[in-house]
Amino acid sequence: MKIRPLHDRVVVRRKEEEQTTAGGILLPGSAAEKPNQGEVVAVGTGRVLNNGEVQALSVKVGDIVVFGKYSGSNTIKIDGQDLLILNESEIYGVLEA
Repeated sequence: MKIRPLHDRVVVRRKEEEQTTAGGILLPGSAAEKPNQGEVVAVGTGRVLNNGEVQALSVKVGDIVVFGKYSGSNTIKIDGQDLLILNESEIYGVLEA
């Protein structure tokens, strides 16, 4: 199944949770923090401005993005994957290699 977000929304797949700390301590799933990075899997058409024009989004499919810890309260499950639906304004930046 595919999802097509509307307007300025972005669908992100969260990176896998870290299971060990830098010191090598194994963390149980409930103690591990949810990562604040993910891969963009779908983007909307853009934000509609007051004059009716559509402003294209700054992110594209495949980008690795950073978002807030409490961003993306809209979580959906598609084909067994948990995906976040974010507004573009909830994305802090794009990681570049």
